[in-house]
Amino acid sequence: MLLTRESDYALRILRELADGELRTVSDICERGAIPNQFAYKILKKLETAGLIRIVRGARGGCRCTDRLGETTLYDVLDAVGENLCVNACIDPEYDCTWKQKYSKNCKVHERLELVQASLEDELKGIYIKDLI
Repeated sequence: MLLTRESDYALRILRELADGELRTVSDICERGAIPNQFAYKILKKLETAGLIRIVRGARGGCRCTDRLGETTLYDVLDAVGENLCVNACIDPEYDCTWKQKYSKNCKVHERLELVQASLEDELKGIYIKDLI
């Protein structure tokens, strides 16, 4: 698992919107030191996840939804589409050649599942309101 620049920018966007005020994209980008070319894509993902609201029009902009108080770091990373797996074999879509060849449990996979569960629990315990 790697926290990408997109995750960092998503957190910066939420920080800039945390006060509940309606802000333009250019204002968010300037205040949060976020390149414009990334902002629109990330804002759309955050809106789809229900974390922000985008208001269109001449007096439009973006603002946080009431959900921010209950939003965790896990929620934000999931919203921007981060792969939260500690290893490829943890991903349900991964086709494990070792398992196909030997048809038995893999001790490495079993241990990584524990690490994965621990990581997810930790991310779900970090609230955005406490970070910003």
